Amino acid sequence: MIDRPAAPPRASRTGLYQVCAAGVLWGTGGVVVTLLHDRAALGAMTVSAWRMAVAAVALVAFAAVTGRLRPAVALMRTHPLLTIVIGTGTAAYQGLYFVSVLLVGVGVATVVSLGLAPILAATWEHVARRTRPSWTEAAILGAALAGLLLISATAGHGSPTPGGNPTVGLALAVAAGATYAATTVLGHTLAQRADPIALTTCTTTVGAVVLAPFAVVAAATGQPLVPGDAWSLVLLVYLGVGTMALSYGLLYAGLRTTSGAAATIATLMEPLSAALLAALVLGERLTWPTMLGGVLILAAVVALRPDEEHPAPA
Repeated sequence: MIDRPAAPPRASRTGLYQVCAAGVLWGTGGVVVTLLHDRAALGAMTVSAWRMAVAAVALVAFAAVTGRLRPAVALMRTHPLLTIVIGTGTAAYQGLYFVSVLLVGVGVATVVSLGLAPILAATWEHVARRTRPSWTEAAILGAALAGLLLISATAGHGSPTPGGNPTVGLALAVAAGATYAATTVLGHTLAQRADPIALTTCTTTVGAVVLAPFAVVAAATGQPLVPGDAWSLVLLVYLGVGTMALSYGLLYAGLRTTSGAAATIATLMEPLSAALLAALVLGERLTWPTMLGGVLILAAVVALRPDEEHPAPA
């Protein structure tokens, strides 16, 4: 096996910024889903299915225009199993998380799923490399998780909905966190070998196929399948293009020079941006624990050292 040269510090830092940007975009998704539910009465799984479908169409079109459609087809031929697993995992994480929210509440579901992911990712990477985490890594992870806990606990959505099942919801949140961690680690592996746009196109298309039955079930049970007004359609398009196609393109681009463990910490920008946007758009109160949690997450991201993590792709 030929060793590849280490990524320049500037390139590694850029990769971390790309992952952070993906987290910020994901953070806008919760507000958009809330607006879609209020305006068009679309269910969470229906919105998730449309999100993947819109993203897949946008990515295939972009890949065709930019000449990346052939690399995407080649990726499916050379790494079909890994690509399908990552795409299925991406879809499964969304489904598991949304259902856990309905059963145990947003606060607990977010803390468990997003909090478990960096722990599992870091553990796997240290086991694979047969190394031990440093005190600095432990402090960064602790600060990030403390920040996540503060933001989620004060978001005002910590209780399960009436009729929910906390036990099942907690189990689904754990499964969501494990799926997210595994998908990120596997995505990091494949991102070293593939063009980010080609990778995002393939995995998103797979995810769209996996979630399509949920839209069919919604239509069969009489639930709204598509929004009835133009503004809701705009929100749905943004959800697919902005919080799926663009954000996952940024994630896989960043994973070329950032480890999976560092990426799961950087994507904790998601609850921070969600809290800020909810305060601006939905009028939710921004409490001092939320602001303290945001400071802790930002401090953890700033303290990350991606240039010491993994080599850049050749």
